[in-house]
Amino acid sequence: MRVASAPHGHVYIQHLADPANSDGVSRLPDPTPERSVPGAPWWPLVMLDVDWINDHAQDFDVFHLHFGFDAVAPAELERIAAALHANGKPLVYTVHDLRNPHQTDPSIQDAALDVLIPAADQLITLTRGAAEEIQRRWDRQSTVVPHPHVVPLDVLDRPREQHENLTVGMHLKSMRTNMNPLPVLRALLDEIHGRRINLLVDVHTDVVTPGMTHYSQEVSELLASVQDRAEVRVHVHDFYTNDELWDYIAGLDLSVLAYRFGTHSGWLEACYDLGTRVLAPSVGYYHQQHPGVLSFDWDDQGQPVAGQIAAVLDEVDTLGPWRATGEERIEQRRDIAATHAEIYRAALVGRPS
Repeated sequence: MRVASAPHGHVYIQHLADPANSDGVSRLPDPTPERSVPGAPWWPLVMLDVDWINDHAQDFDVFHLHFGFDAVAPAELERIAAALHANGKPLVYTVHDLRNPHQTDPSIQDAALDVLIPAADQLITLTRGAAEEIQRRWDRQSTVVPHPHVVPLDVLDRPREQHENLTVGMHLKSMRTNMNPLPVLRALLDEIHGRRINLLVDVHTDVVTPGMTHYSQEVSELLASVQDRAEVRVHVHDFYTNDELWDYIAGLDLSVLAYRFGTHSGWLEACYDLGTRVLAPSVGYYHQQHPGVLSFDWDDQGQPVAGQIAAVLDEVDTLGPWRATGEERIEQRRDIAATHAEIYRAALVGRPS
């Protein structure tokens, strides 16, 4: 069975396959876009195009869309779905994001979902809560398939370094649209006083460099104000390589996510792969990805609810291990691959050629 997975080069899609390649599914490689984005050589998606579909319909049996359609207008998505169906090709759509983390206005993603979810022959999502929301909003059933591992299998069982003090990390990255890090960071800075905690604050260079796209004077000033605190380390750097990212996450005992909105998190999965606890806000469906994700709430003013972060810092050292094993993730991969093969077969049966 030949599947045009868009985008094939993303780590999530790479880890849908059976580790032994025995699921009978082959996925087309991403065509190289004329102008690819550094770190995302598959974007913009060449496959997500009516002409490409018409010219290459003989090369695939199923079209499986994941993400990467942020800049595609709903009317164009309608034409893409129509082109697939005119060529007798079923559309499978995995609903990763019910709220796009890169868009302030939720109506943009809603308009795209209003096309894709009704048009798809089969729907997949990652959590029960997301499936229930899809059923409620669009009256469509989805197959719930959990997020596969993010970290490579040969890295999963590496031993973790033990720390004398609890090591808490918060990565501001490039201040993605759905992030609200400053209230959380200020709460952490207040709460680590008098505790055996080291706080690592990472941020990309573009956030603290005047004139760059994501520059924030407020972030820069706050980070500068804590540079001399012995228990705080600020690390400004460009994008990590994958290996650097795994080392960073594995060096934390707790990774704090400061998302104002969202649906699912690959970062959370990487933390679970490496044994780093996660503190995430009670938005989206992060807490359904794995039992044991720690929680805080946002109040009406966009601040963490008082006392919740302190309570987590009090308890996190007393909790047991929270980590996937390589064996568990391999078995999960087999199940995920088998489920996807079944979904593709069902899509083909339901779509006349």
